[in-house]
Amino acid sequence: MLAILQAAGWPIWPLLACSVLALALIIERFWSLRAERVAPKALLADIDQFEGKALPDAETADKLAGHSLLGEVLAAGLRAVQTEPLINDVRLRQVFEVAGRGAVHRLERYLTLLGTIATAAPLMGLLGTVVGMIEIFASQTPGSGSGGDPAQLAHGISIALYNTAFGLIVAIPALICHRHFRRLVDGFEVQLENTSERFYGMLTRHTHAALRSARMQAATAAAHSGFQSSQQ
Repeated sequence: MLAILQAAGWPIWPLLACSVLALALIIERFWSLRAERVAPKALLADIDQFEGKALPDAETADKLAGHSLLGEVLAAGLRAVQTEPLINDVRLRQVFEVAGRGAVHRLERYLTLLGTIATAAPLMGLLGTVVGMIEIFASQTPGSGSGGDPAQLAHGISIALYNTAFGLIVAIPALICHRHFRRLVDGFEVQLENTSERFYGMLTRHTHAALRSARMQAATAAAHSGFQSSQQ
């Protein structure tokens, strides 16, 4: 391996750094974009249990937030209702949207860098090819009938071929993984949006009930106050 790196010349080192970085990003994204870390099926089933029940307590919100990325989004909405039971629908939707944008940003983390490596690696390989061609032409002696220095000629060819091949070796897996991760993120985004919308509907039933109760209490208090005023 060391002999190959030496034969490929200095242009191979930036490609080697890109390959290490791409491998680290791919492993990290495979670990982070698992369904159980983003939107586990168990959580999706548990959400249905909130239907028609009393508003969950603060402990439930903490458990949701520590469960998964989807749980963090749902916990943000739940905490907003717990903090402000009479929160209006527009404000509650904004809470979900802000939490959702943060979740999507975390899902897309490092994908731009991985895509950049997939795009830049062939160009870096092409740079190595150009450097190898320069070595080849430099090995030719002007005005000489000989073919130049064979060792330098072979070195130039090795630089060109090794860098071209290594650039493709780095770029192809990076591109495939980038497309795969992008597809996963798109699917998770739809799942987050649909589940958040369903949970939003559940929470608004609680806020609407609290609002009706507050209005009834206010009307009762006003009627009682009016009755006392009429007696006086």
